[in-house]
Amino acid sequence: MLMLLTQVVWAEIYQYVDAKGHVYFTDHPLKGNYKLKSVTGKPRPTILLSARNSAQNRKRFSSMITAAARSLNLRPELLHAVVRAESSYDPRAVSRSGAVGLMQLMPGTAQRYGVSAQGRWDPEQNLKAGAHYLHDLLREFKFDLHLALAAYNAGENAVKKYGNKIPPYPETQRYVKKVLSFYNQSVVSRS
Repeated sequence: MLMLLTQVVWAEIYQYVDAKGHVYFTDHPLKGNYKLKSVTGKPRPTILLSARNSAQNRKRFSSMITAAARSLNLRPELLHAVVRAESSYDPRAVSRSGAVGLMQLMPGTAQRYGVSAQGRWDPEQNLKAGAHYLHDLLREFKFDLHLALAAYNAGENAVKKYGNKIPPYPETQRYVKKVLSFYNQSVVSRS
């Protein structure tokens, strides 16, 4: 079943509070702990993904996902599992925290991998940066897939804070299980 909604998209407004309590707003966050506060602009219709659209988008982006994975020696099934958990293959997905696209890139992560604010919306750039981030997390956590996925969801500092264990955040714990379940399903189905 498809549902048509009106989504407001054009300008993202970020808030930063410095050490002295001064509040700053910008549409181009720099380094620091910026938080997405609002998205403003002209409303445009957005179609929510149905299961059929998700399957169509999986097929549409499959070669791109495979190329991004193989360029970093990642299993394509793993990248598919992350994309499925993050966005259900919707390149227009936006999270409450301001992550966007197939791999749900945050502004800081995108910037870290040379992707502009607008580039986060480009499926190919989004996939390449997200795959590179996942690859770096795997290396950082000595190829422990559970920890790398937890870090992808909650941030590497959260994993380190809890002694290189999955943080006790229910969302992160569910996320790791979900991605692993999707990954295992795809590996078994290919066997």
